[in-house]
Order: sequence, then structure tokens, then C-alpha cells
Amino acid sequence: MFAVCACARHQVTPKECHLHAVKRIFRYLKSHPKLEIWYPKDSPFDLVAYSDNDYGGATQDKKSTTGGCQFLG
Repeated sequence: MFAVCACARHQVTPKECHLHAVKRIFRYLKSHPKLEIWYPKDSPFDLVAYSDNDYGGATQDKKSTTGGCQFLG
């Protein structure tokens, strides 16, 4: 989890070392397919997710912008 958060901090101006770190994370996840996080239904945790997308006024090239956040608590 820490490695993913550390890589996410550099999304705006990524460098090659950040790409290598993300590749290592994907290789780790691929080699451990049975890893999972499981919460029972009667768990006190609530998961709330919000997302939004828009073309941001880009009417000619139609490039969309998407954002989202999740809260677990």
C-alpha cells in the first residue's frame, strides 16, 4: 500500500524511476494472484466512492478528464 501511495504522489511529473517502481508493483501483484482484502458484511467499515468526469471545455479534441476518490472508514 505504501508503494502505491508513494507512486501516486508523482503522477503529475513522473520520471523513469517512478515507471520502474510501478512496474515492480504490477509484477508483484501478478505473482501473488491470491492476495485480497476482504471485509465481512457486518464489518463496521463503510466504503464510499465518488467520481466525476467532464470534457472540460475541450469541444474539438474530446479529451475527457476523470477524477475520483474512495473513503473507507
